Amino acid sequence: MTTPAIDSRNADQVAYWNGAAGHCWTDLQQVQDVVLAPVSAALIEKAAPKAGETVIDIGCGCGATSFALVRAIGANGRVLGVDISEPMLSRARNLAEPGVPVDFMLADATVHPFAPAGADLLFSRFGVMFFAEPAKSFANMRRALRRGGRLAFACWRTPRENPWMMLGLKEAYKYVPKLQPMDPEDPGPFSFASEERVNRILVEAGFADIRMEPVDLLLEVAAGRGLEAAVQATISIGPTNRALENQPADKVGAATRSIRDMLASHLKGDTVPLGGSIWLVTAINHN
Repeated sequence: MTTPAIDSRNADQVAYWNGAAGHCWTDLQQVQDVVLAPVSAALIEKAAPKAGETVIDIGCGCGATSFALVRAIGANGRVLGVDISEPMLSRARNLAEPGVPVDFMLADATVHPFAPAGADLLFSRFGVMFFAEPAKSFANMRRALRRGGRLAFACWRTPRENPWMMLGLKEAYKYVPKLQPMDPEDPGPFSFASEERVNRILVEAGFADIRMEPVDLLLEVAAGRGLEAAVQATISIGPTNRALENQPADKVGAATRSIRDMLASHLKGDTVPLGGSIWLVTAINHN
């Protein structure tokens, strides 16, 4: 594996997504594809990829969105999936069907020398909130777009608008210390919650016609596999996992039981639907 160039300020994120977190997301790939399917569908509808287009999928992870984009653009288009996580990209490559017009590349989109003006659409499902200097990152990615090319991405709104991610953490906090508070603009899942900040970043990066649409969703955290699958997903990734990490076994056990009881109160058959809220963001490269 060739080590890609990275922006030094993104080094912590590179280490995180190539360490335990990247492997855990890879292990939960099938579940997460189901959980986030409503987001993917809403974002692809908003991005409106067309037959024959060239698309760059930033933060493509295990490839679910890249494969969905391929289905939209057809055999005459091309999708390039970009991520900093080698474990997740390895899964994406293994899942790719032979002859499908998709490539996967290990790269830091902040500094990668994309072919200039070659893409019609820059797309991302939750892959752009982790840059240390997002305006710099978006400016670099924008150079890959042709004049008139489109940007479309999904990002989370505020924590209180995303109970699917926060209810488990609330239960965990009954037994373990709270996580160190983050600055709202620190890289992380909620760093693009502010509409004002996202607009500021994209304007600085050279985008125009910026639009942000709030969308409320139900996310099925069990992926149709029942209560225990919902519990496992809740404690394995995201802020609840970080809160429980390295805590005493008895505390983790107690928190897990509390999380199970909470999720059981939302159980509907084999599903556990919880509320989520995103921004669907679009913009145009007029340069």
